[in-house]
Amino acid sequence: MPSAVVRTPEFFDQLAASVRSAREVVTQQLRHLSEDQLNRRPSPDTWSVGQCLEHLTIVGGHHLPAVVRKVKAASERGTRPAETVKSGFIGGRLVQSMRTPVSQKALKTPQRYAPSGSRLPRTVVEVFGRQLDELLNLIDQARTINANRVRIPNPLIPLLQLRLTDEFAFLVAHIERHMAQVERVLQATKRPQDEAEAKPAE
Repeated sequence: MPSAVVRTPEFFDQLAASVRSAREVVTQQLRHLSEDQLNRRPSPDTWSVGQCLEHLTIVGGHHLPAVVRKVKAASERGTRPAETVKSGFIGGRLVQSMRTPVSQKALKTPQRYAPSGSRLPRTVVEVFGRQLDELLNLIDQARTINANRVRIPNPLIPLLQLRLTDEFAFLVAHIERHMAQVERVLQATKRPQDEAEAKPAE
């Protein structure tokens, strides 16, 4: 998050709005794509829409279980939300790097988070949509606890524990980054017949 003071309700409102925006893209644009459209790649060294979604799902699968446990534990302790959001130094840097435009800084994907294959089924869209719903639910739950005090271990570096606020901001910025990539891939691989293919069956 930026260095300016951010009130906790506004912070969570912004996160939720971003996740809902991604969910809307899934529902209105991606759900109707054919398997061919999902797997088209602008070039051999770039990802398809399906690969972008699978990557996001893999990352969420590694990060969200710890968030679920920590939010539940904080809720059971009865912690109360802080008035403003605090960000740690490392967490803030990670979030900022994720928000840096691809044109300025490309980020290397750890092998653990890489898509599993080049040909993915249409179910990858539904799986990602369900994960967005889970993330939105966790964001809503976190409104009732002191998210500044909750620490989330990093799946790659367990000794690195981010504030829950930074963890949420990182995950949402990561989703925004790759949803922008999805839009670019769709434009780069669009074909004249796609409009007819994307229409839902009668």
